[in-house]
Amino acid sequence: MSVLRSDNYDLVVVGAGPAGIAAAAAAAKAGATTLLLDENAGPGGQVWRGLTSTPLTNRDMLGKDFWDGQLELEKLRSSGAEVLQRATVWSIDPSLQVGISHGGASRIVQARRIVIATGAMERPFPIPGWTLPGVMTAGAAQTMLKSSGLVPSEPTVIAGQGPLLWLLAGQILRMGGRIDVMLDTTPKGAFAAALPKAFGFLTTPYFRKGLKMLREVRSKVRIIKHVTRIEAQGDGQLERVVWETAGGKRGEMASRLLLLHQGVVPNVNLAMSTGAAHDWDGLQLCWRPRLDDDGQTTVPGIYVAGDGAGIGGVGVALARGRVAARAALTSLGKSGQDADLSAARAELAKANRGREFLDLLYKPAEQFRIPEGDTIVCRCEEVRASDIRSAVDIGASGPNQLKAYLRTGMGPCQGRLCGLTVTELMAKARGTTPEQIGYYRLRAPVKPLTLSELADLPMEPEAVKAVVR
Repeated sequence: MSVLRSDNYDLVVVGAGPAGIAAAAAAAKAGATTLLLDENAGPGGQVWRGLTSTPLTNRDMLGKDFWDGQLELEKLRSSGAEVLQRATVWSIDPSLQVGISHGGASRIVQARRIVIATGAMERPFPIPGWTLPGVMTAGAAQTMLKSSGLVPSEPTVIAGQGPLLWLLAGQILRMGGRIDVMLDTTPKGAFAAALPKAFGFLTTPYFRKGLKMLREVRSKVRIIKHVTRIEAQGDGQLERVVWETAGGKRGEMASRLLLLHQGVVPNVNLAMSTGAAHDWDGLQLCWRPRLDDDGQTTVPGIYVAGDGAGIGGVGVALARGRVAARAALTSLGKSGQDADLSAARAELAKANRGREFLDLLYKPAEQFRIPEGDTIVCRCEEVRASDIRSAVDIGASGPNQLKAYLRTGMGPCQGRLCGLTVTELMAKARGTTPEQIGYYRLRAPVKPLTLSELADLPMEPEAVKAVVR
């Protein structure tokens, strides 16, 4: 870990997606010593994944929004911020010490302020058969498309709802890939529920972009609307997809690939592990950190920016990153931040316009969030929905108690893939609310770490003590 220039930084930013890039660039340009940490091989996050390395040279394939990321990367490069890729942050403690794993070794750095910009993750989509080979998330398919130029060539079904689903479908089709059927799970009546909030959305550039995407995909793909049930079937691998619509009509298709997506939710594991308070968002149906107007959590000195603070999209993420960085520098007594902070707040307010319409329109249906029967919930430990309901019947009162019964959330993903499902499933089974059920208690290390890395640390700071207790 000798590659780092220092053990102390004014600002440490975790995550090099749009929010992290914007935060690090703003802070470093203002003269703060800034370290940007990211797990991936290159900057960009999921939105701009592969921006510096994609084999796709035809800019029309990925669209203008993807390539707009180059301007933000140029700001980062010229700012003087220190950037470390392939770096895993496994701990952040309230004293603002950051545990970093890189190249098989770990190190602790001290920050004066921290911005967590770990972005979003895809909402779990637990349907029967979703663990079969041949079933994957839309986000995973998009990663393969951006990083390697790979698109489906065999019979393919894409299912779910939300802007990313339509965006990915358009990108696949432009690249000559194959999509046979789209199963649209947007609930019947969702548009009517969202209509009162439509005006704000109509005044944003996303409205025109969205219409263009819909027309492009609908002209080339068979769309089945108001799908209420989906099942992936096969003997050891995906062989067919079966579905049912709100009208009771059933259908099926032989398929080798099923892409699932029902929106994204904040990736909260790292922020939760710091002890920062989180609340249940009844509109976006997820946990989100409790923040002040500038993105600071209930742990002084720790900020959250980007989609990790609540889903908002690229424009919101960039603005949140700049707001958090400016506010952090202001709290450190750095002069000359007031005007820039005001401008960033105005940018954020403008970017947030119209979000509520999308949240209402694409609010996922209960049957696709809370599975029944033998459907797998925790993929790491192969725990089924029926197992969780049985544990509730004999006394499991929340996700942390459930660990003692079934080991849910104790696998390599540390609950990222099952946490939301477990909370909602237990809430329904107990006849209570997600707020009362709660979430997993998260502690360092929040990502897998070898004991040898811990043993080789040259000191025993609070971050290490928290792991070995």
